[in-house]
Amino acid sequence: MSEEKTFLKNTALGACGIGAMVAQIDVKDGKLIRTRPMPYGRDYSEEHMRPWVIKAKGSEFHPAKKSDIVPFSVAYKKRAYSPNRIPYPLKREDWDPKGNRNPQNRGVSKFVRISWDEATDLIADEVRRIHATYGPYGIMCEGDGHGETKVLHACHSCQMALFAKMGGFTYQARNADSWEGWYWGAKHVWGGGTTGQGNMGNTLVDIAQNAEMVLFWGCDMETTTWGWHGFLPSRYCFWLTEIGVKQVYICPDVNYGCAVHADKWIPVLPNTDSALQCAVIHTWLKEGLWNQEYIETHSVGFDWVKSHIMGWDDGVEKTPEWAAPLCGVPSRTIKALAREWYYSPTSIAHCNGGSYIRSTYSHEPARFEVVMLAMQGMGAPGRHFIKFIEWNLFGRPETSAGPAPALNPQFGAAYRGFNANKSQTYNFRTGFIPKTLIHKALLGDYDVDHPLTWYGTTSNGWPREDQFNMYRYPTKKAGTTVHMIWTDCPCWSTCWNGGNSFVEALRQPAIECIVAQHPWLENDCLYADIILPTNTGYETNDMSIDLHNGNWVMAFLEKQCIEPLYESKSDWEAVAEVAKKLGMYEEFSEGLTEEEWIKRGFDGSGLADVISYEEFCEKENYCVPTAENWEDNPRGYAPFYEDPKANPLNTPTGLLEFYSETLAANFPDDEERKPYPHYISIGESHQESLQHPRAKKYPFLMESNHPRWRVHAQLDDVPWIREIETCKMYGPDGYQYEPAWINPKDAEEYGIKHGDIIRIFNDRGWTMGAAYVTERIRTGVILQDHGARVDPIQVGKSDRAGANNLICPTTITSKNCAGEVTSGFLVGIEKADLDALAKAYPEAFNRKLDEGVGVSLSNWIRDME
Repeated sequence: MSEEKTFLKNTALGACGIGAMVAQIDVKDGKLIRTRPMPYGRDYSEEHMRPWVIKAKGSEFHPAKKSDIVPFSVAYKKRAYSPNRIPYPLKREDWDPKGNRNPQNRGVSKFVRISWDEATDLIADEVRRIHATYGPYGIMCEGDGHGETKVLHACHSCQMALFAKMGGFTYQARNADSWEGWYWGAKHVWGGGTTGQGNMGNTLVDIAQNAEMVLFWGCDMETTTWGWHGFLPSRYCFWLTEIGVKQVYICPDVNYGCAVHADKWIPVLPNTDSALQCAVIHTWLKEGLWNQEYIETHSVGFDWVKSHIMGWDDGVEKTPEWAAPLCGVPSRTIKALAREWYYSPTSIAHCNGGSYIRSTYSHEPARFEVVMLAMQGMGAPGRHFIKFIEWNLFGRPETSAGPAPALNPQFGAAYRGFNANKSQTYNFRTGFIPKTLIHKALLGDYDVDHPLTWYGTTSNGWPREDQFNMYRYPTKKAGTTVHMIWTDCPCWSTCWNGGNSFVEALRQPAIECIVAQHPWLENDCLYADIILPTNTGYETNDMSIDLHNGNWVMAFLEKQCIEPLYESKSDWEAVAEVAKKLGMYEEFSEGLTEEEWIKRGFDGSGLADVISYEEFCEKENYCVPTAENWEDNPRGYAPFYEDPKANPLNTPTGLLEFYSETLAANFPDDEERKPYPHYISIGESHQESLQHPRAKKYPFLMESNHPRWRVHAQLDDVPWIREIETCKMYGPDGYQYEPAWINPKDAEEYGIKHGDIIRIFNDRGWTMGAAYVTERIRTGVILQDHGARVDPIQVGKSDRAGANNLICPTTITSKNCAGEVTSGFLVGIEKADLDALAKAYPEAFNRKLDEGVGVSLSNWIRDME
């Protein structure tokens, strides 16, 4: 009888190098057979762990006794064995580095099998040629997020570590992603943290004890946490209901959090939140329902906001009656919300921001949000901002929304200590492009004398002042544009703005070589010239720190569960093979073995202060005890509320700045992001509004959420999940289409029935979906989650799979804010004629399908074995 073995693995997805949702993985006969929660007290006593408890209103909330793994964690083993796995190195069949490279055929022509030796020879030769012809900055590295969470063998950085030791590279700078509005807006009002969000320290306790209402604004609390945090957010919200805290969802859809937890739904139109906010503020001003003393002592520039709300600056008074036709919320509802907010201690909650913070001009609802919080005494008992169950939920005391562990000062960032691949000291400003401008940079006619310019690095963690610095591509020091791309997170086209423009950019002759390393043949891999097959996390040895689960902070050893499948290698090994061909292996590996890298990470993390390496390896984990007296940690902005002079904000005045003198000085002519928050729906950068003439042709607003059944671009090939109707719907042609929610009134007007296949289009291209007719979406809106696996019909023009990022705006948040716009844009719809489409595009509509997985890998690989 075969023996079962059990391993610990991080089962979070896309967590950017930090683990989460530790699980026990059972293996038998070398095959993954089971995923189970890990009992947190498996190796540590309750006395050691010091379990926290939140007490409120005669009730108690406790941490889970075992890890809150979600369906994603259980189903993820199917990805290890997915028919979509890349079995061996591949080369595009008509890419000839010594002849015609045929860039116009990227995404069209098939791949052929090659050996690792041939693949690494080709890549090394291309690296040498690019360096000799253009210099090191002729190579751009795409590696930052929306991929598997690994650490030692991490993707998102391995090739960067190599090229940093070879003189540099052009860096793809990660944008603020799910936090754009706060980064470009709120940062200028309250300073805020790395992404411009406010201080959330210990607020879960105060909300439970003192809040009477929580507004979940523009988010799906039930869904968005699944990739990182398990079920704790949902458990907490169930408890809020139990203790009588009202939960109101303000969003276009009855999403899953709304369906389960909401006491009321306020269905606002996408991209119009600032109109609703203006009208709430107007009600407060008219009826005297605001904390005037707080505004006078804690802020500057409020008169500018008041001037805008009353219409003194633009002649338009922002009454509830004015707002109602713009945002789709009745004026009576707006007034009722404003009044209840004043009389009931209320907090605003988010989860990863939601679609409203990734829309056009999203810095405006972000700034108005801070205004509203301040007008009701931000930091007072029960009156808080919380990015509801997000990064470091129970992490460092100053950012922890709940009970804090007793962290060694180094421990909170320990993953940096043992991430062998990230070059933390590399000065990427020598040559970089913001992720939101990659397509523009690669498509444009830019050179050293005529560069592309923008403001701010756009990367999280940079101070507010950096947004006043102009950067350029290419820099004079770099001296070249990009001619080679190496990606280890090939999901740009299905996760970021203007995907069809990005696809077009990859097909330009100036881009001479594209290398992708990935476990699965999907999305941007289709446009590569060389593909290296890499391992899943189950196939590597690693070490992780779980800062995200919300119950405990844990460090754990991740031993290899199964042997690497097919010819795959770890991301680190894949780059190491190229480094050998370049004569750079010793420099890249620093002479360390895999085990020595893990030991180095342990030593650098601060763990050695609390546990020996030998004991850690024996137990395979260390659970950080809850800090003593954690309840005494400051609660959000309570210290600022109590004494703003003694507890200033990190703004120039130390106060809330509703009029930003620094914005006024640096961007005096910016009508899209003025020095003070204002309502804007149409401007120079965007016309994605039902008030614009374009809406006659494209009469719906597309809401593109973080997906319910994926983590960004991951998990779209898991058959267990695809069986769920809200994940995929079968068309009459046997294809599984991405659902597109449509209100019954809209469906009736267009002659569309539930299950009909539709085309979703605008002037940037078209994609498809299956009509999911439901009253859970308001009229005038089409909801289709982002992240579907790209299935091109006409490359760079149309898609079958519902990858709607391909048709979202190509432009950035606003002209001086290089953030993404991936939701709240105009589209038209029509019932699809599948027979006509199959005749017009036979190759795309006749591709082989793998049951429950989608398009077969064999469609892309010539003579696949």
